[in-house]
Amino acid sequence: MSDLDLTAPAPLSLEAVTGTASALTRVDRKYVVPVAVAQHLVEELAGSAGVLEIAGRRTTSYLTTYLDTARLTSCREHLQRRRRRWKVRERVYVEDGLRRLEVKLRVGDGRTVKHLSPLAPVREGSGPLLEEDLPTLEGSLGAAGHVVAARTLRPTVTVSYERATLADLDSGTRVTLDTGVVSRLGDGQVWLDPSMVIVETKGHTRPGTADRLLVGAGHRPLALSKYVSAAALLRDDLADNDLRRLRGTVLHVGRDRDRVAS
Repeated sequence: MSDLDLTAPAPLSLEAVTGTASALTRVDRKYVVPVAVAQHLVEELAGSAGVLEIAGRRTTSYLTTYLDTARLTSCREHLQRRRRRWKVRERVYVEDGLRRLEVKLRVGDGRTVKHLSPLAPVREGSGPLLEEDLPTLEGSLGAAGHVVAARTLRPTVTVSYERATLADLDSGTRVTLDTGVVSRLGDGQVWLDPSMVIVETKGHTRPGTADRLLVGAGHRPLALSKYVSAAALLRDDLADNDLRRLRGTVLHVGRDRDRVAS
């Protein structure tokens, strides 16, 4: 994973992490920090948190496709900072060959609630969702008050990255570290600067140890969504005011040839 050394934390099994720190209802906080800061965080947390290890591997490659309406309702609600909003995505764990549907709901009190359901292997000629997936999807959205016709959702932005997961089993909190983030929409791309890491803490209403360490070092949480930032930076009809300060430093925008040349 980039230049991060993940040998300090003790290994944790997937069963241990999902059994005691599944974090399906939580408060998320994101930070974008230099690799050196992320490395220091890993070492500071190693005394209380372990690292998810699967088949001797301490990172996993993610491929995520976001689904949205034709007018990008989900994306626009995020940009408008709606207190209650939703995201729908297909997530593939590349090395493990697993697919699942994730409905991510932001509820009014600032918490995030996730609904997960397994997806069948992709069929040739089909989209991410099959007919049998639609009732579950509409049920998850409808229970939160979002009236969305699931069959109208279409693939939009695809995001690939490598993730390491730290988990503190005593407190039931997690920290994820994402590198190599590349988002694609049509022939446009948005990518995270290779010198940076997206750190996300997933815990309780009160900031946890990782939040205190990062804030103490001068880093503040950002309202950053991989999906929304890519869509806003690549489409002219979406406002990107909050992202402009990141463009050219933290986030880069271009076509394939630009990324190769960077």
